[in-house]
Amino acid sequence: MDIYPTPAEVLRKLHVDRPVLGFRPHAAASAARWFLDNFPGETLYAVKANDSPKAVAALFNAGIRHFDVASATEVRAIADLPGAVMHIMHPVKSRKFIAEAYFDYGVRTFSLDSDSELDKILAVTGNAKDLTLVVRVACPSTYSEISLEGKFGAPWSEAPGLIRRARQNSNMLGVSFHAGSQMMCPVGYGQVLRTVSQQIVRAATLVDIVDVGGGFPSRYPGMEPPALDAYMDEIRGAFDKMAVGYTCQLWCEPGRALVAEAESVIVRVDARRGDTLYVNDGAFGTLYDAAHCKWVFPTRAYASDGEPMRGREKAFDFYGPTCDSADYLAGPFMLPESIDEGDFIEIGNIGAYGRVMASHFNGCGYYDEVVLEDEPMLSMYGEEAAATSMKAAL
Repeated sequence: MDIYPTPAEVLRKLHVDRPVLGFRPHAAASAARWFLDNFPGETLYAVKANDSPKAVAALFNAGIRHFDVASATEVRAIADLPGAVMHIMHPVKSRKFIAEAYFDYGVRTFSLDSDSELDKILAVTGNAKDLTLVVRVACPSTYSEISLEGKFGAPWSEAPGLIRRARQNSNMLGVSFHAGSQMMCPVGYGQVLRTVSQQIVRAATLVDIVDVGGGFPSRYPGMEPPALDAYMDEIRGAFDKMAVGYTCQLWCEPGRALVAEAESVIVRVDARRGDTLYVNDGAFGTLYDAAHCKWVFPTRAYASDGEPMRGREKAFDFYGPTCDSADYLAGPFMLPESIDEGDFIEIGNIGAYGRVMASHFNGCGYYDEVVLEDEPMLSMYGEEAAATSMKAAL
């Protein structure tokens, strides 16, 4: 894959006809090193956020060795990494998937949130004695931008009994939760950890692992979360007060926080109608969140010759390239008011859930790919992020 110092150089040197995905391996590596240095436990990368080989390789090369996998495809991909440890944290799995993961790939960690799922795991593995079983408990998504309530998690009334039963059938026992995606307030983790501690007390058993799940945030226009240090302090403080033994491990499963900054997409403006730009990627491509979750991503504009565009800015909305009216991105996306047909836009921080959500609907969803050496437009890591977070706190 070709390497370029900036998106401008891509546009100057390539004939760009379809969207270009620009990957920044150094951004993924910086995020990985931050979690490895600052999270007070084990960091599992949630592969579903970005399963591209280069993203996984960047994280692995930076030191990530544990991976949250949710499908046989992900298991097979991660299995090629020497020394990688896989954990299936999806609470509902097919029998075939369990068997392949356990017998063919040596996976020993399985999440569950019901007695029927526990029965399934035990039946498929032949009541194996080397299982790490992680009971996922239900919790609110009070402070998250994308709620994950309702689909998974043992309810309060059932969790203690399920924890006790899993303890009887596991080598190691964990309890996990997921408080939602893009958590905007650190206190959310502390609140759930205190509730989980109560459930462990009600279960009257020892646990070996407490898994706080994912949800760690990234920066987007209009969404400036506190510094990640504040999340670590909240988790560390609440965990230290839990009713668990001193040997209990702490896990997390970041996805967005590790890869969001590592990728951007360069799109072409195919038409302008007033304050609406028609671009060649959209809701059915890498910009799913911009369309369906109404998120605003950072943008910068380049002229048709690749030169960065400057000048007074105004708000635009976008339509993507398909014939579907749902291919609409409301924005507002701030761009120079002179932008027009033939110019280009880099849309940043789409590394999490961007490429993995892209489809080939209407013949779209095909990309050229390059490696970029410049920095992400917005970052949770480094001096600029610390200064921004401090300003937001004040």
